[in-house]
Amino acid sequence: MTRTPSPLAPARRDVEPAATGTLGSPAPAPDDVEPRRGTLATYGELPRLAGKAFLPIAFLARLPFSMITIGTLLLVSTTTGSLALGGLASAAAAVGTALGGPTQGTLADRIGQRTVLLVVVPLNVLAVLGLVQAASAGASSAVILGTAALVGAFAPQVGPLARVRWIAMTQHRPRTLLAAMGYESTADEIGFVLGPALVGILASVWSPQAAMLFAAGVCAVFGLAFALHPTATPGAPKPSPEASAAAGQDAHGSFVGLLRRVLVPVLGMLAMGMLFGSTQTAVTSFMRDAGSESQAGLVYAVLGFGSAITALAVVALPARFGARSRWVAFASGLTVAAVLTFVAGGSGSLGTLIGALALLGLFVGPVMVTIFTVGGDLSPTSRSGAAMTMLASANVVGVAVGASVGGQVAEGVGTAAAFALPAIAAALLVVTGLSLRSRPAPVDAPAPSAAPGVR
Repeated sequence: MTRTPSPLAPARRDVEPAATGTLGSPAPAPDDVEPRRGTLATYGELPRLAGKAFLPIAFLARLPFSMITIGTLLLVSTTTGSLALGGLASAAAAVGTALGGPTQGTLADRIGQRTVLLVVVPLNVLAVLGLVQAASAGASSAVILGTAALVGAFAPQVGPLARVRWIAMTQHRPRTLLAAMGYESTADEIGFVLGPALVGILASVWSPQAAMLFAAGVCAVFGLAFALHPTATPGAPKPSPEASAAAGQDAHGSFVGLLRRVLVPVLGMLAMGMLFGSTQTAVTSFMRDAGSESQAGLVYAVLGFGSAITALAVVALPARFGARSRWVAFASGLTVAAVLTFVAGGSGSLGTLIGALALLGLFVGPVMVTIFTVGGDLSPTSRSGAAMTMLASANVVGVAVGASVGGQVAEGVGTAAAFALPAIAAALLVVTGLSLRSRPAPVDAPAPSAAPGVR
C-alpha cells in the first residue's frame, strides 16, 4: 500500500497526504495510477477483489465479538444475582481482548491468519461454553473472572484481520482501500448495534445462556469460514531488506518499535473508545433518570446508525482532502457535536438528546475510517495484523475507561456532568490529529508485482 520514495525525491517528514490521498506516500508512478470511478463503482470493486462470499462471511464472523461484553454482563449478573460481579466479568473480558488482540495480530503476521484463526476460534467457543457452565453452576468469582478473560483473549479479531486483507488486496489503489476501510467501519457499527440487540432478544425470549451459546455457534461456523476463505492464503508482500534496514528492524520488528510508529492512531482510537464508553454510560444514566433504562440501548444506537452512513461516504471525498486534514476536520466537528450533546443531556429532553446523538454519529464514521487508514499507512505491510489489532484493542480499552469514569461521574456528580466526558474525548481526538504533522512517513517497499492476499 505504501512505497519507498524515489531516490530523486527524499522522504517527507510531514505526513500530510500526497495527491493520492494516502498518508506520507508519494504520488504513484503512471502505471500505478488508480482509475477514477464513482463512489458506487468503487464499492463495487470490493466483492470483485475479495469474492462475493467474503463480505457476508466477514460480517457474520464479527457479530460474536460485539455480543461478548453485554452477553457476559447479563449472564454473570443474572446467574449470580450480583451486578457488580457481572460488571467485573465484562471488564475482565475487555482486558482479555486488549491483551489477546495484539497477540493474535502479531502471530498472524508471523505464521499467517489462517493458522491463528483455526486455533483461536475453537478456543473461543470452548471459553464461552466454560463461562456459561461456570456462571450457571455457581463457581467462585475467581473462576468466573478468569474464564471471562479467556473469552475476551480468544475472541477472533475478525474486523482488524479483514482490514489487513484489504490492505494487501488494494496495493496502489488508495480510493479502493478507503472504500474498504469505510465498509469495514460500517460493518463494525452495524455489528455493534445488532450484536447487543440480539443478546437482549435472546436473553428475553430464552435466557442469557442461550444468547452466549448462540454467539459461540456463530463464531464456530463463520469464524472458521473466515479462516478458510481464499483471501487468507499466503501472499502478503514482505518489505525489502533495504526497507527493513531503513526501519531499523527485521521483517517482523519489535512490538515497541511498531507501537511507536502507530502511536498517534492508537491514541486516537483510545480517545474514540473513551467517547463511546462515556456516551453509552451517560445515555444509560439519562434514561434511568427518565424511568426507561431498558431503552438506553435503542437511544444509543442512533449514534451507530449515523456513523455507519457517513463511514461509507468517506470515499466520495476529494483526494486532496488528505488523511490528516480529514482527521482534524471531522474530529473538530465531533467536538462541536459532543458539546451539543452535553447541552442536550442537561436539558432533560429525550427528543433533543436523540437529535444530538444523531449529529454526533455523523462525525464518528469519517474519523474511524481515517484512523484505521492512517494506522495502515504508518505500519510496514508485514506488520499490518499487529497494527490493526493494536487499534482495535485501544478502542476496547478506551470504551472500558470511558464507561468506568462515566459511571463514577454519573453516580457522584450527576447525569449532566457525565455528558461532558464525550466532549473531552472528542477534543483529545483533535489534538492527536494535529500531532500527525511530526510523525515519520512509513518505510516499506512492497513489490508492485506482489500477489494480493494475506496469509
